[in-house]
Amino acid sequence: MFDNLPKFIFFTGKGGVGKTSLACSTALDLADSGKKILVVSTDPASNVGQVFDTKIGNQITPVNNVPGLDAIEINPEQAALQYRERIVGPMRGVLPEQTLKSIEEQLSGACTTEIAAFDEFTGLLTDAGLARNYDHIVFDTAPTGHTIRLLKLPGAWTGFLETGTGDASCLGPLAGLEKQRERYAAAVDRLGDGGLTRLILVARPRQSAMAELARTSGELAGIGIKNQHLAINGLMPDDDNPDSLATALRKKDQAAIASMDSELAKLPRSTFPLCSENLVGLEALRRFRTNEAGAVTLEDESTPQTDLPTLKAMIDDMEPRGKGLIMFMGKGGVGKTTMAAAFATELATRGHDVLLTTTDPAAHLADTLDKELPHLTVSRIDPEVEIERYRQQVISSKGKDLDAEGLAILEEDLRSPCTEEIAVFQAFSRAIRESAKKFVVMDTAPTGHTLLLLDATGSYHRDIVRHSSSGGHQSKLVTPMMRLQNPDQTSIVIVTLPETTPVLEAGQLQNDLRRAGIHPLGWIINSSLSVSATGHPLLRRRALSERAQISKVRDHLAPRLAVVAMQNEEPVGLDKLHALFETPRSNA
Repeated sequence: MFDNLPKFIFFTGKGGVGKTSLACSTALDLADSGKKILVVSTDPASNVGQVFDTKIGNQITPVNNVPGLDAIEINPEQAALQYRERIVGPMRGVLPEQTLKSIEEQLSGACTTEIAAFDEFTGLLTDAGLARNYDHIVFDTAPTGHTIRLLKLPGAWTGFLETGTGDASCLGPLAGLEKQRERYAAAVDRLGDGGLTRLILVARPRQSAMAELARTSGELAGIGIKNQHLAINGLMPDDDNPDSLATALRKKDQAAIASMDSELAKLPRSTFPLCSENLVGLEALRRFRTNEAGAVTLEDESTPQTDLPTLKAMIDDMEPRGKGLIMFMGKGGVGKTTMAAAFATELATRGHDVLLTTTDPAAHLADTLDKELPHLTVSRIDPEVEIERYRQQVISSKGKDLDAEGLAILEEDLRSPCTEEIAVFQAFSRAIRESAKKFVVMDTAPTGHTLLLLDATGSYHRDIVRHSSSGGHQSKLVTPMMRLQNPDQTSIVIVTLPETTPVLEAGQLQNDLRRAGIHPLGWIINSSLSVSATGHPLLRRRALSERAQISKVRDHLAPRLAVVAMQNEEPVGLDKLHALFETPRSNA
């Protein structure tokens, strides 16, 4: 699968791109060649045990029926819980309650989870005895460039958070690292050692995904991790089947590869086909590594499902209000912008005044909307401009009292994902008040953690309430946080894909929102083969694998659900956006 692999092999990429499948298949390939291999998973959606048909936990465990192959699964959520308590516990009863609340929220985000997981596996990465026992150690997931940069900043270990000198969003986790300082330094050095480590960047063949991976590659190269390899997973195989959806997928694959960033294109590359089966079990993994698809029979194929709820039912429920805030949330690449544009144009077509506010580049949005539409106004927000504005605001207010080391820490903290959410939301907040008189549709939104972080630091909610109370108008005050928590004023829609990891991530997002007192109206499962009118055997068999995830969302996660078919063409233009609300055709 991959040639001349070094001691440590990291797989990284967005959720749902196939990191676990590639990691497990690579490990099995190496073990089958007679080498001693350890697989380490820090993926919250880890199914390494299921893939290998072996019960695996937080201990190194031999994989059934594969001599020389061991595995361990580190639960990042559990690691984060323990890590958080290790830091906060000693502060209880010492710090004021409000300060403690702020610190706890800073320790509730993705950065804490990642650093806590990294804290766990650095022991494996730097254990000389373990390294001697195995020919290769395969890691399913890798730390981000932001986390590694934080760990490289010496001053980040000095309790910067407790000084209260900044509204830090990602520095909290570093407070618990002092005792492991030398081990972390060794781990970061090892990650950058091309003779010992290779980072395999995994992506699906889509233009947006490849563009994001190019940014990740450049960021990692910039901090010294240059021994990279590109793995493009899920290519539609060439065959003679004239199915229109299969043909469209092949064209999308080719366009994504042809237009990839020039630096990304220079990396060593491996490609892997779209599979017709779930990669569970040793035989499926061995077929995958040799590009041998499991035989597809007519009995394996599913027929399109016609009993799943549609977008039309969801928007029909929203329309009678005549106004309100509609926010689309979800991980990158799930189709938030398309769904926001579709809802905004459909409501405008029905005669409602609508403001669509988006962070999508203007040219792309112009293409998506095709032409001007009566009753629709578009507000475009440039994330880079908003981030720089927020950055300057924080540095001018918080950075003036810091030395060079403290300023470097604050600068890095301002490069975190939370910073972008905060900066963009400040711009969105200016549009929220419009939802009192019309529909306001937003194509992205901050997570519950970011909203709580804003609330805990007083960035908008507490300060507004406090300052308004003296004027005697508090009963009439409606802050952005209050509006988001009011289901009569705000509809939150979570967008995901019908796959294991995206559904898990969307479930975590929903829990995050509920912690902030925000309850989503419903979910959209986008790009589903289960409701697509394809007759291609491979795609119909893949549709079978979606059904468990669709049932999970419908029966256990979503207050209400809409399922959107995978489209032959991108939904560009008003006609194609409107077609998303039509009942999917069936060739059953």
